[in-house]
Amino acid sequence: MPIHLPPVSRRRFLSSSLAAGAGLLLAPDLFGAGRKTDPHSWALFSDLHLAADREKVSRGTNMAGNFEAAVREVCALKRSPSAVLISGDLAFNTGESGDYTVVAEMLQPLRAAGMPIHLTLGNHDDRNHFWDALTDVKAAARPVADRQTALLRSPRANWFVLDSLETTNSTPGLLGDEQRTWLARALDANPDKPALIVVHHNSLLKGDAKLALKDSDQLFDILRPRKQVKAYIFGHTHDWGATQDVSGIHLVNLPPTAYVFTEGKPNGWVHATLERHGARLELHCLDHQHPAQGQVVDLKWRAG
Repeated sequence: MPIHLPPVSRRRFLSSSLAAGAGLLLAPDLFGAGRKTDPHSWALFSDLHLAADREKVSRGTNMAGNFEAAVREVCALKRSPSAVLISGDLAFNTGESGDYTVVAEMLQPLRAAGMPIHLTLGNHDDRNHFWDALTDVKAAARPVADRQTALLRSPRANWFVLDSLETTNSTPGLLGDEQRTWLARALDANPDKPALIVVHHNSLLKGDAKLALKDSDQLFDILRPRKQVKAYIFGHTHDWGATQDVSGIHLVNLPPTAYVFTEGKPNGWVHATLERHGARLELHCLDHQHPAQGQVVDLKWRAG
């Protein structure tokens, strides 16, 4: 399964080494006191690109500063999301051990606010360094032994989280036979609730084929006939948008929290609220003056 980080107590957070330098993150309202949890909402992130050096700047962006700002926004919501899901590229470039030390530290305020966190990996991650930095969950049982793969159940949908990391710092991705076989079996065992597929890489349906998921065609051969599959959610392209494939599956491209590839594109995170027959996606731009700030996309699930 993807690494699952359960909430931590406010006391434990305050006693951690992170708290000493967290500054305004220690404001009382950021710990979820008196706030209810929305069981149908999720905070969705992608492409954090956090480096061991928190001051590091790439493409004119301080990645740690961006993520800290996004975390503050999530923690300040009137109702807490039921969980946080991050779809890969946690680390800056080659997934160094120090990068994941910073990742683990910077996730602490979300955990202190009562939110569990689910993580999977992208092409700038390194599995062994990732596991070594999160030793408390390194030995967690996984349906596919060497991948961060899981089924996450929520009241209105099942989330199928896949690991498309093939080679660190090589752009294309791959699920592989074993992971696709697991997915097909897991979908067949859970036909009665909408299924949402989360993976780092874009499919061949959206973006440059040289940069995408290599076994995209084989994956969509699994997804299309299983009508409970409603959406394919991904990052990787450092873009934002939602379209549909020919079968009606929604293709949701999460924005990066770190830097954008194309000037003028938004970066930030997405607040997803699951409804009975679809989902509401609200874009939170780190630049609150961006034209796309607060943009809402309403998804209606395909029939079946």
